[in-house]
Amino acid sequence: MRKILLPLMISLTVGGLAVSCGKEKPLNSESNEVITTKDGAKFVLDTLNSRVEWKGYKIFKSESTSHFGNIKFESGDVTIKDGKLESGKFVADMSSLSSEDLKDKKEDQQKLNGHLKSADFFEVEKFPTSSYEITKVTPTAEGDYNTLLDGNLVIKGISKPVQFKANVSVNGNEVSIATEPKDIMREEFGVKFQSPAANGVIKNEVTLQIRVKGMEQK
Repeated sequence: MRKILLPLMISLTVGGLAVSCGKEKPLNSESNEVITTKDGAKFVLDTLNSRVEWKGYKIFKSESTSHFGNIKFESGDVTIKDGKLESGKFVADMSSLSSEDLKDKKEDQQKLNGHLKSADFFEVEKFPTSSYEITKVTPTAEGDYNTLLDGNLVIKGISKPVQFKANVSVNGNEVSIATEPKDIMREEFGVKFQSPAANGVIKNEVTLQIRVKGMEQK
């Protein structure tokens, strides 16, 4: 009898493990799935009223040692379903990168803009666009923001996951998204230039803020 029961117990135990593993596999696979969909109404980016705001820092991360400016969007769209954001992708025109703090000093502004677009920084001729594609949308009541956006930020052909807190507003045929100011590490995207001057240390952090408006495509 013991000889019969032992194989039976082993068989039941192995069978139980197989069933357990079978149940766990979908959970593991689901954790890697993109949460967003294209199911809904398409809203096209209003490129005249949308932009990326940037700020870079020299030596210390402070207002007195920073440059700031804008980058315009080339294109983009979002999907809205039942009044809620489903997905979106925004493509920035890197040739539009411009410093705003030097707008009253045209010669200095042109010099800085040219340097930022050169191979020392964003290498715009080789990488004319950057982008952010939303991969997950999570409603939240955290602080001043109503949404968490997970997505992939692409700069100089390098893609990194970046999460933004954001305020998303859908009003009829208009949608607006304004993210928090978020620090990214420029060196992670291949922007590694440092001035050879002793006082020319450039911080790794670059602060980005995305502001977009879209109109429903009829």
